[in-house]
Amino acid sequence: MNDQLNDFYLSKAEPHKSCLLALRSIILEQDENVSETTKYGMPCFCYKNKMFCYLWTDKKSGLPYLLMVEGEHLNHPKLEEGSRKRMKVFYVNPEADLPIDDIQSILQKALDLYRNGVVQAK
Repeated sequence: MNDQLNDFYLSKAEPHKSCLLALRSIILEQDENVSETTKYGMPCFCYKNKMFCYLWTDKKSGLPYLLMVEGEHLNHPKLEEGSRKRMKVFYVNPEADLPIDDIQSILQKALDLYRNGVVQAK
């Protein structure tokens, strides 16, 4: 993990730090072609070098969330579009057990967009 990523995770107070690190692990475990980098100061996860999701925290609520780059192609009841046209977010309560089934389902659907050619990966 590079210094910028390390700073992002380690600068968070608990329980946010543990929540974000757990989300990071879940994302990286989804496929051997998933890698982590930093874009716009946020942890960014790529599938074959094509951005597919980010981790961030909401400015108002402070809740961590997954930002799904190709959210417009994803249908899941817990994904929120908000004012974005392309991306959707999945908020996570850092004080509750992670909804792992929902997280994995969303991540796999997103990765399938690249695997099946809906979105072109490099």
